[in-house]
Amino acid sequence: MTKRNLYLFNPEHDLALASGESHYMAPASARQMANDLALLPIWYAKEGSGVLASSAYNLDFLKQMKELLDIDVQLVTQPEISHAESVDFLPWGWSPALRKRLLTLGADGAQLPSEAYISALRNYSHRSQAVRLLSKLQLNQFFCGESFYLKTLEECEAFVESRETCLLKAPLSGSGKGLNWCKGTFTDFISGWCARVASSQGGVVGEPIYNKVEDFAMEFYLDGTGEISFAGYSAFQTSGSGMYAGNELLSDEKILAKLSAYVPREEFTGLRVRLEEELVRLFGGYYRGYLGVDMMICHFAGEAPVYRIHPCVEINLRMNMGLVARFLTDRYLAPETEGIFQIAYYPAEGLALKEHLRMVEEFPLRIVDGRIHSGYLSLVPVTPRSRYGAFIQCD
Repeated sequence: MTKRNLYLFNPEHDLALASGESHYMAPASARQMANDLALLPIWYAKEGSGVLASSAYNLDFLKQMKELLDIDVQLVTQPEISHAESVDFLPWGWSPALRKRLLTLGADGAQLPSEAYISALRNYSHRSQAVRLLSKLQLNQFFCGESFYLKTLEECEAFVESRETCLLKAPLSGSGKGLNWCKGTFTDFISGWCARVASSQGGVVGEPIYNKVEDFAMEFYLDGTGEISFAGYSAFQTSGSGMYAGNELLSDEKILAKLSAYVPREEFTGLRVRLEEELVRLFGGYYRGYLGVDMMICHFAGEAPVYRIHPCVEINLRMNMGLVARFLTDRYLAPETEGIFQIAYYPAEGLALKEHLRMVEEFPLRIVDGRIHSGYLSLVPVTPRSRYGAFIQCD
């Protein structure tokens, strides 16, 4: 019997995996995000799949999207899980807490990853993996990047005080989170933070700060048997603190053209080939699912070459927003259309709906032959109680 895919959006994944506890409870903000954006997987789910969400306002929204863009996905509610047979659960990412939650809802344990698999996933998601991978991707003079795994307070102190500026990272945390920016002084605050992180996660990752000019990623799919496929490029923006701020909706060719204005195109091709080899070596016989490797183009004033690729800032061993942007562009945008994809937070109830109505009025959606040519589209329903939104805006 063919398994039916059932997608669910659990943005608290990184926090839950870092905890490692099956009884982990996500903060209220993460639970709100999961609820508000529950239908996000409809945009990347395979045809004929189900997406887990409450029926209240999500069902009406899904009907609208099916009429607009011919989306072949069904809504599945939590009570239906206990009756589901032959299901392949496809969350944003796996954690002990999610496994326990699905079992509590009546899922068949034989259809879920084992506790041993998820425990191994926690080790594979550790940022020390990126430290090791980075050193293997310094292919020639067009590449840069150093990263260090610091296991003691003495190592952390020496690293911070040997540089005017640097960045410390918790080994298990979400992209743009668990970061500490340092300015040459190992303060009591930084010392306490390092001690806490090293105690629970084994160490701290230390990195120099680079003069970044572009954020991008290469996305892949591993099938669990050692086969890897390239899923595309992602071009994204981050805030000054490193938090994710949104993706550009561009074809792979346009992203590559943009990046090759800095570094010759063949360097990206060579990096992709090497990266596929290394990812299979690291995760190939174990991991099944999408993953992304975040990268940067960095500027080196007065040196040659002036621009270089930092080939491994992060490894995201899970679904990610860059892949959502890739699916949105390839499936739903007209060939020459460009745009942005963003996740937005609104500090008070009512603000999301007000902004949504303004955008609908100001940027009317234009669809021709089932493809978006221009305008604004919310990717999830917006209600008076929404605090998070996901949308695209195209021109």
